[in-house]
Amino acid sequence: MEGDFIKVNKWLLPLSWLYGLAVRVRNALFDVGLLKSESFDVPVISVGNITVGGTGKTPHVEYLVELLRHKWRVAVLSRGYKRKSRGYIVADAGSTARTIGDEPWQMKQKYPDVTVAVDRDRRHGIRRLTEDKSASGIDVVLLDDAFQHRYVKPGINILLVDYHRLIIYDKLLPAGRLREQLSGKDRADIVIVTKCPADLKPMEFRVITKAMNLYPYQHLYFTRLDYKPLRPLFAGKPRAIETLGKEQHILLLTGIASPRQMMLDLAPHCPNITPLAFADHHAFTPADAELINSRLAAMPEPRMIVTTEKDAARLLTLEGLADETRRAMYVLPVSVKFMLEQEENFNENIIGYVRKNSRNSILAKAKDDHKPKDGDNTRHRPGTISFRNN
Repeated sequence: MEGDFIKVNKWLLPLSWLYGLAVRVRNALFDVGLLKSESFDVPVISVGNITVGGTGKTPHVEYLVELLRHKWRVAVLSRGYKRKSRGYIVADAGSTARTIGDEPWQMKQKYPDVTVAVDRDRRHGIRRLTEDKSASGIDVVLLDDAFQHRYVKPGINILLVDYHRLIIYDKLLPAGRLREQLSGKDRADIVIVTKCPADLKPMEFRVITKAMNLYPYQHLYFTRLDYKPLRPLFAGKPRAIETLGKEQHILLLTGIASPRQMMLDLAPHCPNITPLAFADHHAFTPADAELINSRLAAMPEPRMIVTTEKDAARLLTLEGLADETRRAMYVLPVSVKFMLEQEENFNENIIGYVRKNSRNSILAKAKDDHKPKDGDNTRHRPGTISFRNN
C-alpha cells in the first residue's frame, strides 16, 4: 500500500522542527526575492524530489531524453553526486563513474549522442552548455535532481514522489525523509507518483489524487517501473526475467536508496532472492568483492547476481571479483511506464513547452516584435513563456 516504506523516528521530531525552520527561512528568501532565481532563454526542465533517497529520477530523466532527442539537441546537467572531480565537466568517451558520477555515466553510455555535463553550480553549468562552442546548439536542458536548487528557475518543475513513501505521510529530516516542508510541492508544475504497483486499483488512484491536494495548475501523473531483459555485465547472453523460474537463486546486489521495490517486482518470477544491500552510491572496494564472491559461492545452484544499472557503473571496474562472480553478474535495466493512459497527455505537455520556448521560436518572436507596428518604434525583449501559461 502507499506509504508502506515510511518510518518516522518520533524522538527526533524536535530536531526536525529546527531543520524545518532553517529550510523555511531559505525558501522565504527566494519567495521575496532576496535570493535570486535565474531564468534562461533555453527551455529548462527540472526533475527532482523533496525526499532523501531514490524516487526514480534517472529513469524519468531518460524518458525525457527519449522523448526529445529525436527533434531537439538535448543536454542533461547533473551535480555528479559523489564524483571524484570538481567544477564543470562535459562527459566524453573517456569519462568514468569516478569523474562524472554513476548516473551521468549511465546516461552517457545509453545516449552517446546526448550532451551530458556535471556542475555543482547549475547556473554556471547552463551558461556553459548554452554559450560554449563545444556544446553550442543546445535546444533544451534537463536538470537532474534540482528541485531544491532554486537559484535556477526552470520552465517546467517536475516533482517525483515515491508511491511507497508518499510525502503526505512523511516528516522532515532527521525524523523522516523530507528535505523540506510539504508545501514545497506547490512549486511543481508536474507531480509524478512513481514506483506504483502495476495492479493499482482505480479507487487508490482517486484516494492518492485527493490526498496530494494539488492546485489546478498542477498536473498529476502515475508511473510504474518497467524492466527490460537482464543483460550480462561482463559476459553471457541476455535473459528475460520471465525465464528465471522457481529453481533460480538470485543474489540481489544493490547500492541504491531503496531496493525493496526491485525485490517485490522480481519475487513473482523468482522467489529465492537474497539481498546484499550497500548504502546509496556506495564505492565498492576489494573487500566488498570478497564478500560478494563468498555470498554467491554459498548459494545453491543455479545462481546468479542481479544488480542495477547505477551500481553496474561502479562494479564494472571493481578489482577482486572471481571469474564465477563475473560470469554470474547481470544488470536489470529499468524504464518507466505511465498509467491510466496518461502518456500522450504528458508527452504533449512537455513537447508543447519545448516547442514554444525553443530558441528558434524566441528568435522568431523577437524578430517580429522588433518590426515597427502602427508607427510604434519601441522594442520589447521577449520573455520566457512559463509552462503554467501554456
